[in-house]
Amino acid sequence: MTTGKQDGFTTRAVHKGRGFAGTTGAVMPPVFLTSTFENGNPDGFDYTRSGNPNFRLLQESAAALEGARFATCFASGVSAITAVVSTLKSGDLVLTEENVYGCTYRLFDKVFAKFGVQVRYFDLSQPVNWGNISLLRPALVWLESPTNPLLKIVDIAGISKVAAKVGATVLVDNTFASAYLQRPLELGATLSLSSTTKYVNGHSDCLGGIVATDDKSWRDKMVFAQKALGLQPSPFDAWLTTRGQRTLALRMERHCANALALARWLEKRKGVRRVRYPFLPSHPQYKLARRQMKAGSGIVTAELDCSVRAALAFCRRLRLFTLAESLGGVESLICHPATMTHASVPPDVRRKVGIGDGLIRFSVGIEDIEDLRRDIDEALRGLR
Repeated sequence: MTTGKQDGFTTRAVHKGRGFAGTTGAVMPPVFLTSTFENGNPDGFDYTRSGNPNFRLLQESAAALEGARFATCFASGVSAITAVVSTLKSGDLVLTEENVYGCTYRLFDKVFAKFGVQVRYFDLSQPVNWGNISLLRPALVWLESPTNPLLKIVDIAGISKVAAKVGATVLVDNTFASAYLQRPLELGATLSLSSTTKYVNGHSDCLGGIVATDDKSWRDKMVFAQKALGLQPSPFDAWLTTRGQRTLALRMERHCANALALARWLEKRKGVRRVRYPFLPSHPQYKLARRQMKAGSGIVTAELDCSVRAALAFCRRLRLFTLAESLGGVESLICHPATMTHASVPPDVRRKVGIGDGLIRFSVGIEDIEDLRRDIDEALRGLR
């Protein structure tokens, strides 16, 4: 299925990734549950670890939505991170935003440090710290925007310009925004990485990751990592992700509308010390978010005026927000970062970057907003 350059995002989402129908005329592609292929087949497949029709369809559709020449799919977001960092060599420096995803921090600190990869952390939402890119000349600049869980916004275009002067590769973890709200490559980044487990698939029923790029050498590195390190997804997970991607725009519009309404309401609630949402005027990088993103996404972070124990008790009183890891599904979830997603980050590091005991991360689903507000209101009444 071909689409024209003039076709919009949702048209591309619906019509890309529909191939290998053979003589059946099937509108949706099948799942190719095969580990191996007959040698010399016209499509060039040999072994699913190094390629599968479902991988190819997902990669074509993901690249189209990212505005990229290439995309490579992986078994999870962490697999995608591993693929990129595995290209580095001993002594290489990664310069990264200090509020980085907990599992990214763990990979840097517990795995790749053993192989001599060095990492330096800075608050890259502050332009005053960009000079460290020129000073330290890293091999890789690692960004998240919005960050997890503090929802800081970093200037992708501005940092990419600084990095380009010293030949540093810029990667943006785009998981919290998705390609519907933000396209890092168009802002100057070299690599756009997403955990497709989250918004791209959107149904909390499979794992996956993607790395998109316009750079052929980076595409070749990602294909090599997929095959050589065994980082490929299952064909069924690739099929589920391609299916979920077709409704990305519709889902994101509802996520964003619900999250903005909830964030505005939470700012006025007793017991809520602070609310962070990129499209709230109170957000420190509000103007940048409005310039860089189409909407504010579906994550709201709130700091409750309470202890760890009280924060977890609040989470468990909720009826419609399930206390669980992950985010980006159609259902609402809630997370306590200090004891969940960022538990692997040392307590002093967590506190330094602003992840306190009462910090709560809401992944706002597509339910009726009145029901979500009522659920939170009832749980807040028991806050001590």
